[in-house]
Amino acid sequence: MHSRNGNKRGHCIALFSGGLDSALAILLMLRQNIEVTALTFMTHFGCDLGDRSSCGSNPYPAAEKFGFNVKLMHLGQKFVDIVVNPKYGRGKNMNVCIDCRILMLREARELMEMVNADFIITGEVLGQRPMSQTKDKLNLVLKQANLKGKLLRPLSGKLLPPTEPELSGLVDREQLEGISGRGRKRQLELATEFGLKDYSSPASGCLLTDAAYSVRLRDLLAHSERVTFDDLNLLKAGRHFRLDKDTKVIVGRNEQDNQLLLSYKQPYHVQLEALNVGSPITLLVGNATDENIKKAAMITARYTSAKNRPQVELTLTGDGGERKVVVAPAADEELQPLAVR
Repeated sequence: MHSRNGNKRGHCIALFSGGLDSALAILLMLRQNIEVTALTFMTHFGCDLGDRSSCGSNPYPAAEKFGFNVKLMHLGQKFVDIVVNPKYGRGKNMNVCIDCRILMLREARELMEMVNADFIITGEVLGQRPMSQTKDKLNLVLKQANLKGKLLRPLSGKLLPPTEPELSGLVDREQLEGISGRGRKRQLELATEFGLKDYSSPASGCLLTDAAYSVRLRDLLAHSERVTFDDLNLLKAGRHFRLDKDTKVIVGRNEQDNQLLLSYKQPYHVQLEALNVGSPITLLVGNATDENIKKAAMITARYTSAKNRPQVELTLTGDGGERKVVVAPAADEELQPLAVR
């Protein structure tokens, strides 16, 4: 048994989203004097501490308040690969909950072995989520992550077979919980008991569960042989229009979208904007043919404050420098077949 802190009984690795359940799982271990190193995972699908669509919330305030360590880990291309081709299917939208859990636990297992920790915990609750937290799915994840005996789910621990830390006496099974189902009454009672006040809402932030985002992602996967991080970033902002299999137009909906699009713009994108009137930022991504540029300009003009004028002048910026184009704003019926939604 290894412990960085000699006063602790043992050491566990926790999957920590910043949500209520994962926080409570950690607090149940701290109450038993187990050292906790929490892993907060980030992906290109919303789990970014730099924005409020984050998967969960900032983990550091809770860590500082209750006395546990946090490590951040970006899953990068590994996560993109399972989103493109999940082994265990998808949920209602584009969420790949089972593959996601397996990947996170494999990464946690590597850290556990690296630092010689004793076991891993999660905030999973038996029966809470029909796709990923039924007993058979919990057992599937356990097997695929190669964590037999090493994975403890403290919130449902009394309802599941004893794990190695329980059998060895490292963890007192009687101090675990026996929560099941989708109700959260007991979790809220525990939060009050522990003084836990700041936590994210259930499943917040994962863009793969968002219906509108999922439509854009399906469109991207249907038209791309290889998905890049730049492509994925662009899915987070704007109205999307598909011009052809290789070309999209993305139009900012508000100032926040405009700023996001500017931050994601690459040298190979064409930027369109109408000057001297209220205008979105638009990016043309793909084939910048004369026809596609004209369509992109017409779409952009439709969303400017000059949309009722017969002609709107726009500025185009791209590899070829800057130039002007004058077009009539697109009619709504022209936009319908192009809209990705």
